[in-house]
Amino acid sequence: MRVNQRRSNIEIIAEMLKVGENGAGKTKIMYNANLSYSQIQKYLGYLTSQGFIDKMEVGNPSVTYQVSESGLRLLNSINSVIEMLGLNDDNES
Repeated sequence: MRVNQRRSNIEIIAEMLKVGENGAGKTKIMYNANLSYSQIQKYLGYLTSQGFIDKMEVGNPSVTYQVSESGLRLLNSINSVIEMLGLNDDNES
């Protein structure tokens, strides 16, 4: 059950980290996490400055974002909290 329909910052960050686990371009993260361009700019800036996502200058798209070790730990922690609170989508009624 969702307490409210709007996603929290933590839920958005978790979705972005999930998409970036195997490396992803900005557009892929934006669409998979269902974010606007201004949101992706804000969150990617924050996550890269905190060291949770690394910006890689390789391949096509030319800039790929990859979740760092600390980002993976953060994602696991967020998932644990969501599970403990019973907020995961599996429990919707």
